[in-house]
Amino acid sequence: MPKKLPYGLSNFADLIEKGYAYIDKTRYVEFLENENNPYQFFIRPRRFGKSLFLSVLENYYDLSRKK
Repeated sequence: MPKKLPYGLSNFADLIEKGYAYIDKTRYVEFLENENNPYQFFIRPRRFGKSLFLSVLENYYDLSRKK
């Protein structure tokens, strides 16, 4: 059975816990860390995953969610 698509969802933890389809983009975290820019500006069209990626970063760096 195919996984549900997370249309309109921007909470990474809920997305994973409820079994939605997700394409892993954590490889870009290293790229962002190595950028020599104190400010990151995400330019993307509406409904293109900006909030979801910020939620991924929140979960990635939050030590209280470490397993």
